[in-house]
Amino acid sequence: MSPFATSYDLSGKVALVTGAARGIGLATAELLRSRGACIVASDLSESVLQLADDDVLALAGDVADEAFAEQSVAAALARFGRLDILVANAGRTLNQPLDATELADYERIQQSNARGVFLAARAALAPMREAGGGAMVAVSSVSARVGFATQAAYAASKAAAAQLMRVVAVEQGRHGIRANAVLPGVIDTDILDGVADDGRALLRSYGPVHPLGRIGQPEEVAEVIAFLVSPAASFITGAEVLVDGGYTAQ
Repeated sequence: MSPFATSYDLSGKVALVTGAARGIGLATAELLRSRGACIVASDLSESVLQLADDDVLALAGDVADEAFAEQSVAAALARFGRLDILVANAGRTLNQPLDATELADYERIQQSNARGVFLAARAALAPMREAGGGAMVAVSSVSARVGFATQAAYAASKAAAAQLMRVVAVEQGRHGIRANAVLPGVIDTDILDGVADDGRALLRSYGPVHPLGRIGQPEEVAEVIAFLVSPAASFITGAEVLVDGGYTAQ
């Protein structure tokens, strides 16, 4: 039998997933739970509280709030006794060209997409070291690799998140902590609902520009995240994993 036959089993592990109320975060929380992990699910929306049960601690708050980041980790330790996995997924978008981007809007995107990842990762370090290691994944974007018009603030924030994971990988490898970033392409979520009359239809219209001829589903990104935080990925750290239907291969 392969030594990795049970490598996707996360029984006994505890995972903090930010932005867990919908989309990629929700799909990831559900998948990690199905593989045995206990979940701390956080989100700015109080709808996340509907996820609470014996194996899911749900918390509503802002990932850009330093106190909330520390409280989330403390709550994980109080409820489950440890923290092994961090999926820093919470974020928001902004579609505006640079010369039309107000400083306040730029800073709002950095707060959630970059500062939020930094605060969560920093808070998770001590309990992961105490546990003898751990795994972090930041949900970045292909925008961290490709220059898209109207994404000055968003692209900068997502590049920052990916770069932070590289630094964590180098600094914390000796403690058994791995850190990676996933770079999704166009995924069927509600991220554009606030900037378009029909955000889902707008997203689906991008399908033909991908070699696979379609946009991705949240569950497809969640599978990659679940792999990266599992023992099956034990020698992967400091990596950027593209989940983009081949878009950046063109």
